[in-house]
Amino acid sequence: MAGKDKRLTSVLRCGHCANSAPMEIVGTHSQVEQHIDNKQNVSWEAGFVYQMAQCPACADITLRRYYYHDAYPDDFEWSVLYPTARALPQGLPETIQKAWCAAARVKNIDANAFGVLVRRMLELVCADRGATGGTLNDKLADLATKREIPEKLVAVARGLRRLSNVGAHAELGDLTPAEAPILEDLSRAVLEYVYSAPHLASQAEERLAALRVGDDEQPPDA
Repeated sequence: MAGKDKRLTSVLRCGHCANSAPMEIVGTHSQVEQHIDNKQNVSWEAGFVYQMAQCPACADITLRRYYYHDAYPDDFEWSVLYPTARALPQGLPETIQKAWCAAARVKNIDANAFGVLVRRMLELVCADRGATGGTLNDKLADLATKREIPEKLVAVARGLRRLSNVGAHAELGDLTPAEAPILEDLSRAVLEYVYSAPHLASQAEERLAALRVGDDEQPPDA
């Protein structure tokens, strides 16, 4: 008995591995049901339609849905429910942002490659902040001395360096998918302290200054 033809989506970007390609539809579920308004003597069909699609590159699943209404059967927009993308840390310089995005693209494909790219990103952070030293360890210590990062974050960054070393050197073994989220969280801790926190503080100061200007322009109370 011949197998059924595969049903494919349009080109989708996989949130697991960042591959862009049509995906096989492996499951659907409809919550469309009839609604009746007896007062107006009208009825309609509406509800969410869910779809599971499998990436041809990594074989992971994307779950998405749209809202159907029979008055506008072709007017709908898909929204991805899984996987959910974590927001990019704010305030990153362009070089750091590119390095972070490059690492994120391989996180779910190859944990070792992710470790190598995370280490490169950490080196770029040190260069961007003017750290000195012969090794990455020395540069992290220099950042702490300059109060670019606190001592506690130095320990985090060194843990990040040790994990990324495993990805870079085959003789140390292999990173597994279980270590990738740890690497990501440690990376975020460094980026958010060095870049995001000052960026958000600066935005808050600008808004506060704007409010003060607005207050100065208000006429005095009668």
